Amino acid sequence: MNQPRRVALPLAVTLAVQTLVALAVYCAPVMAPVAGPALGFAPSAVGYYIAITYCGSMIGSAAAGGWVARFGPIRVSQAGLVLALCGLALAASASPPLVMLGGFIIGLGYGPTTPASSVILVRAAPPAMFSLIFSIKQTGVPAGGALAGALVPLLVLAIGWQWGAVAIGAACLVLALAIGLVRERYDQGLDPRASISLRSAFAPVGMVLREPGLRQMCITSFVYGGVQITLVTYLVTFLVESFALTLVAAGLVMAVTQVASVIGRVLWGVLADRVLTRRAMLGLLGIGMGISALLALAAGPAWPMWLLLVYAAVFGATAVGWNGVFLAEIARIAPQGRTSEATGGCLFFTFLGVVVTPPIFNAVLALTGSYPVAYAIFAAPALAVGISMLARIPKP
Repeated sequence: MNQPRRVALPLAVTLAVQTLVALAVYCAPVMAPVAGPALGFAPSAVGYYIAITYCGSMIGSAAAGGWVARFGPIRVSQAGLVLALCGLALAASASPPLVMLGGFIIGLGYGPTTPASSVILVRAAPPAMFSLIFSIKQTGVPAGGALAGALVPLLVLAIGWQWGAVAIGAACLVLALAIGLVRERYDQGLDPRASISLRSAFAPVGMVLREPGLRQMCITSFVYGGVQITLVTYLVTFLVESFALTLVAAGLVMAVTQVASVIGRVLWGVLADRVLTRRAMLGLLGIGMGISALLALAAGPAWPMWLLLVYAAVFGATAVGWNGVFLAEIARIAPQGRTSEATGGCLFFTFLGVVVTPPIFNAVLALTGSYPVAYAIFAAPALAVGISMLARIPKP
């Protein structure tokens, strides 16, 4: 079987899973201007919901290694999709405690899907195409965000935010059933004795901290993940409150950031495979997202829509477009046979950045009353990491 055909099916399966679990997470920021007041909170409080969601993701990603080894990547992906359904159903209750619990459960489902997909793709993709294949698969994250930006406002207007959440959960269930058809193909070489205890779940975290190359990836993703989540979480509310855009128009701008990041992920993957090193590409993306965050200080209601869309596209392509190259580099430097554990361990720190950033962003917003200032503050660590990555590239 030639390489494109060998990669096509696993890539399609992992891309579909990534898209729907991302939609389950990112529908909340788009619903926030409507759901927040209905729950008795300001729309910006969605940051706390996202933080709790990614607390679940931290646990789910760290535990993924043992679960994937024992049950297989497809079964773990199915479980993640079903957990997304359960979390969205709880969130649709409109009870604040259940909404927060639902977010945590969605995170538990979201966390293991990336390590599971990495195991599938490492077996199928040739190493020379890692950056491109992983980047294409990771376009599922912005694709889910784009679907959230484009479809969720229409769902809210048509059936309300609660039934909209249920509809997205139902789509997750349908996909979970569908990928069961290929389980025998990919859930092979299972280890029924693989540990799934809570103690063993965090062993990958210690492993990545002991490896210098993986440790650098942890620091990078901690910072980049924080910048990414500020863009995705607050953009719609920022545009509705500060630019007086309608929910549909603000959702369109968010969709543009995600579509641009889809294009960016593929382009960055090609450049990382054929022109630059992956670390050089990650360094340049850090500088790009840092400059984009700083430029928020110049944004304002006087901007024409075309300029806002261009800015959103550049910000999205950098701040949301780095993950594929990042995961490909982890797959390259991971110890033999421990791709899932290395990916889960590094993602623990990605999600940690996502957890701690929204509350800090909210605190800055409360002190300054300015979304642009809050965005600009998070530009500094992204610029620092980007410059550091470029400075520490090994000489040929």
